[in-house]
Parts: sequence; structure tokens; C-alpha cells
Amino acid sequence: MPTTQAKGRILSEAGRDGRLIMAARALRTFGYGCTSVLLAELLTQDGDAPWQSGLLLAVASAGSVVASLTLGLFADAWGRRRALVACGCLMAVAGVAFAISESYPVLLAAAFIGTISPSTNDNTPFSGVEQSILAQTCGPDRHTHVFTCYNVTAMAAGALGGLAAAALGTQPWVSAADAGFALYAVLALCTVLLFRRLSPAAEAPRSPRSDASGQVGAGERRVRVPGDVRRLAGLFALDAFSGGLAVQAVLAWWFAHRYGATTTQLGLVFFAANLLPALAQLTAPLLAARRGLLAAMLLPHLAANVLLACIPFAPTLGGAVTLLLLRQAVSKIDVPARQAFTAAVVAPEHRTAAASMTSLARSVAVSVSPLAATTLLTGTLVTLGVPLLLGAALGIGYDVTLWRTYRKTPAPEG
Repeated sequence: MPTTQAKGRILSEAGRDGRLIMAARALRTFGYGCTSVLLAELLTQDGDAPWQSGLLLAVASAGSVVASLTLGLFADAWGRRRALVACGCLMAVAGVAFAISESYPVLLAAAFIGTISPSTNDNTPFSGVEQSILAQTCGPDRHTHVFTCYNVTAMAAGALGGLAAAALGTQPWVSAADAGFALYAVLALCTVLLFRRLSPAAEAPRSPRSDASGQVGAGERRVRVPGDVRRLAGLFALDAFSGGLAVQAVLAWWFAHRYGATTTQLGLVFFAANLLPALAQLTAPLLAARRGLLAAMLLPHLAANVLLACIPFAPTLGGAVTLLLLRQAVSKIDVPARQAFTAAVVAPEHRTAAASMTSLARSVAVSVSPLAATTLLTGTLVTLGVPLLLGAALGIGYDVTLWRTYRKTPAPEG
């Protein structure tokens, strides 16, 4: 696990632009951590029916998908700084709308444009552009270190955002939800200020086919998504779908029905289950340096899926929880290595498209799989834990396929 001195060295290696990107994501994820806790309260206060809450979250997800696709294809041409500033402004507008408006159509529109999130997962249009900037702030052999710092900082900020939501609930002046979304708007404006301070070096590298006047030739104006990007997006979508079959809500429901777990027990279990991945992810650079990026992606991921497959066979709640915590301890170690690997196997001019398209594919897949999981939790299938077994099988299939596809592809060791 990196020491404080090592973390400082990583931040130094990332450069000024890298530090600005990490700070912006931390602020944004702090906002997600706060508002995701308060979103249901706000919709209830406004008198919205449960189906309206579900529709709003679906619209928010659709908005993120559209924005991610748009930025993945065009952010390099428009300018990365300009694209990030525009997204930050839309996020601020959404925060203001949720803080002051009770009109459901207004909230739907704000959710579509403003990256409203029901969790701290950053499946937003920001992430693809940010990852492409981070990839060019340092050498390829330091990518895993930088992406680890980028992710761990955000996870810690998201946890603190949840505590902020609790604190807002103690103040007597306005509702916690209104205060939380007002804070969300302020945080969005702070990210805009950070994005405006990015240097010209954050922009996409100029294509070698640009003519002497600096203008891109007519053939280069056509947006192309390389085959490697499409292949990675498909594989990562499979991974996200498999993981979505065992998301926290599904696991909590299954533990309650299979083992009779109480709400208090589930709260303690998932507090630990959410803390462990953040701590364990700090080991990713060491594993990548010793085994390479592909192994750093697949070894912990394979172990996590094997442990997931064992959970339904645990005879007691204690045994199942132990297996779950062991699974959580290794389940996110692959994330920084996956981001570094994506940056390594595509050309620099395709990194924004690659990061955005793979994030987009994961977002779409993970939004569908919980629906599939709930249909498998009926009758005797509950006892068998079929969603967990299916998720583990698909996850192992992803590991095998990724290994067979890229085992001979040269990539830096992170």
C-alpha cells in the first residue's frame, strides 16, 4: 500500500493537469455521495409516485449515455477543456433545478442534462475525457499509479459525501435534500473553475495527418471508432452485466430472504463491503508492476468471481458474509489496471473515444442486469442464488475471453 510520500510522488508525476482532474472528480463524487442519499427524500417531499422516481433515474441514465457517446466522439474535436466546462455548467444547472423546483417535468429535464446519479459510481460523460487527459500526463509505465490515485481519491470523497448528507439532516433551516442539491450546484461550479485552469497540454494530440496550416484534412473530420475500441467496449459490457447481477441491492435482498439477515446486519455488512475495495485498490500498481496490466486486471477479477460463485453454497449467514467480504476485497483491484490497459492498447488520438465508449458500454449493461437478476429471484431460484452463479459464470467467461484476445498484445507494465 502506498505511503504518504509515495502518494505525493504519484500526484507529482501526474502533473498540474492530472491534479486538477483528480480534484474535480473528487468534488463531483463528493456531490454524488451526498445527493444519492438524499434523492429519494427529495422526490418523496415533492409527492412523486414510486414509478416517477424510477422514470427519473432512467432518464438520468439515458442522459449520461447520450452525453458520454457525444463526448466520446467529438470532445477531442471541440476541445476537451471546453467539453468538460460545458458538462460542469449543466451539472450546476441541474443542482439548482433540484434544489428550488418541485415541477416534475423540470426535474426530468434537469436529470437528463445534469448527470444526476443514484450512486457514487462515476458513469458520466466526464470520466472518458478525464481518463484520456490523465493518460497523457505521464509515461505509460506510470498509468496504473495515476489511475489508482484518481479512483481511490474519488471513492474516499464519495464516502465523505454520505457523511455530509447525514450532517445536512441535522440542520433546521431547510430540508436536507434541498441543501444537498444546492451544495451539488456549488461543487459543480468549483469543478468548472478547475477545468478552466487546465493547460493546453490537456487537449488531444494533433493528428499527424493535419496539414501545414494546422487544419485537419477532410478525411480526418469523419469520426471513426477503431476495432479495438469496439472490442473492448463489448468485453467490458459483458463484465458490467455480470457484475450487475450481484449489485448491492440484489445481494441485500438475497441475504435477507436466504439467511434472514436483519436491516442492521445488512447495514454493517455493506459498510465493510464498500470500504474494502477502496483500500484494496491501492495494491493495483504493485500487482501491475510485478505481473503486467493484463494480469493485474484478470487475476483479482477471476478470484472475485470464484468467491462469488461460492457464496450460494455457504450454509450460514456468517459464512456467506465472509465470502462476500473476501470477494469485495479483490473485486475492484482491476479498475486502475483496466483504465491503464485501455489507454495502452489504443493510439493516443483514440483514447477519448476508447475511455468514453467503454464507460458507456458498462453504463448501459449495468443498468439492464439488475432487472434480469430480479426475474431470477423467484421460487426455488432464491435458495439457489442463480443471479450470483450466473454473474460469476459470465465474469469468468469475460476473464477467459480477454486473456485469449490480448495475451499476446504488448502493453506496458503499469
